[in-house]
Amino acid sequence: MESISAQQLWETNFPEFIKAGEAGLNSLMASAKLVELPAGQQVFYPGAACEQYLLVLKGSVKAQIISEGGREMLLYRVCSGESCVLTTSCLLSGDKYPAEGITEGEVMAFAISSHAFYRCMERSAFFREFVFKKFSARLSGVIALLEDVTFNAIDTRLAKALLAEESDVILLTHQELATTLGSAREVISRHLKRFEAYGWVSLNRGTVNILNANALLNVATKQN
Repeated sequence: MESISAQQLWETNFPEFIKAGEAGLNSLMASAKLVELPAGQQVFYPGAACEQYLLVLKGSVKAQIISEGGREMLLYRVCSGESCVLTTSCLLSGDKYPAEGITEGEVMAFAISSHAFYRCMERSAFFREFVFKKFSARLSGVIALLEDVTFNAIDTRLAKALLAEESDVILLTHQELATTLGSAREVISRHLKRFEAYGWVSLNRGTVNILNANALLNVATKQN
């Protein structure tokens, strides 16, 4: 298979960078390094300094926090065409990472040095707008997640998570659902078994089959 050039990758994944035609932006694109990361690779971790800005081209990176007891909570995923809000925050503030990032499957991305990032922020109005729009959109999502965790009951959040998959057969383990919802696997398993007893779902190893979506929707939309 013929290899794809960096120029083609920019044109396919970030065409707006090409169209902007700014000298500072062109310099940033020229300095970017193409990196390929295997599945399960730790991209950053709590306490690490932020040294580069990643623009994901393929695959996804999950950003999550882990409690002292080892419980995981998924904050968000960085997918193709996106950047990481924690990385942006750390670059702008000079703080270290408060969470970790792990690749889900193979990931291809452009890695931009912190020096090139700062220089382009100074020189390119387009890049500044791009960075802050991505930052604002992702931050809104994280705030919504925290509100959901704080104010909504676990059965409501679990029902929402199941319906969000938009499939009658959900290929997620109890642990993966627990990580997504910031809960313990035992808690999720208990609620899923209760849903099963009600006839709303059926449970198999690594899968949840939705039998009564309307019942789940009633739970997902109830007022707490």
